[in-house]
Amino acid sequence: MNFDLTEEQAMIRKLIRDFAEAEVAPGADERDRTGEFPKEIFNKLAKLGIMGLPFPEQYGGGGADTVSFAIAVEELSRVCASTGITYSAHISLGGAPIHLFGTHEQKEKYLTPLCTGEYLGAFGLTEPNAGSDAGGTQTTAMLEGDQWTINGSKCFITNASFAKNLAITAVTDRSKGTNGISAFIVSTEAPGFRVINNYEKMGLHASNTTELILENVSASKENLLGVEGNGFKQFLATLDGGRIGIGAMAVGIAQGAYEKALQYAKERKQFGQSISKFQAIQFKLADMAMNIELARNMVYKAAWLKDQGKKFKKEAAMAKLFASEICMRVCDQAVQIHGGYGYMKEYQVERFFRDAKLLEIGEGTSEVQRMVIAREIGC
Repeated sequence: MNFDLTEEQAMIRKLIRDFAEAEVAPGADERDRTGEFPKEIFNKLAKLGIMGLPFPEQYGGGGADTVSFAIAVEELSRVCASTGITYSAHISLGGAPIHLFGTHEQKEKYLTPLCTGEYLGAFGLTEPNAGSDAGGTQTTAMLEGDQWTINGSKCFITNASFAKNLAITAVTDRSKGTNGISAFIVSTEAPGFRVINNYEKMGLHASNTTELILENVSASKENLLGVEGNGFKQFLATLDGGRIGIGAMAVGIAQGAYEKALQYAKERKQFGQSISKFQAIQFKLADMAMNIELARNMVYKAAWLKDQGKKFKKEAAMAKLFASEICMRVCDQAVQIHGGYGYMKEYQVERFFRDAKLLEIGEGTSEVQRMVIAREIGC
């Protein structure tokens, strides 16, 4: 790999890879079949001190950088994308908004338990009528005395069944358009707050994807996250970081599928020799290796820019877009190389293929990424 890792980053890669091989990979197929959430895996990651990896040590985090976070997501996703997306969302959607926009008191109260793995992080943005057009948020928050009253619903929310608190967006002033959207930290145990877990999904079966219903949910004045009316800008900034996580997931899934395809190609004999000797297969594998390497370097570049405090919106969108699209292509070709066996669950590449599709949709569709890039290059 061309990207020169620091000693700490290399150590994190080895730690997470060893953990993924020993603890995550063995039960991945069974969890995909049953939909059982990998709770025990996250308890073990908490003991390893990984659940707050890129957050400050003063709040129980690991004090590591965004590149290290990307490495951790990649290594988990390489064997189990459900585990990868759970971890990525916990950090980039659950913890990041509180880290970026929370007061010191809010960080102590809400970021610390996320870093220690007491519960998982989640973020309530998407609504039935506000997907790519997140400015169309219909959930409302009204201030009555020193309490906000929140009403509305959210959909496709990752990790909410295992979160005690989460950040959500709501309209506080309809007349101001997107400048009238604010963010709040809300307890999932508050009266009127319901988490519904009944989606049937194409892939990522062992990840937790939920609907949220808020009926007169009360949140104190102190639970406003950041500045009133800045919620829209805040979640756009949150998504920029989240796209690095999705890009890293895509690299991990693609790497896992590629490794399975390469191993199979060497073992499978047809016409008197292993199929890896046929140029048609060699070219597929060469393209897979090349595109994964390109995607990985794009993800690491976006992460590095973020760590340097430089602008990274365009690079994060490019990395997420490219990595998610090559991930789909790699998984498609991995199934193809396996032939009929690729269509069977026993050979795992069909799981990788199903899991990969969400990455072209979540945290901004491929079409939205192209809009972001077009804006950033001055179109």
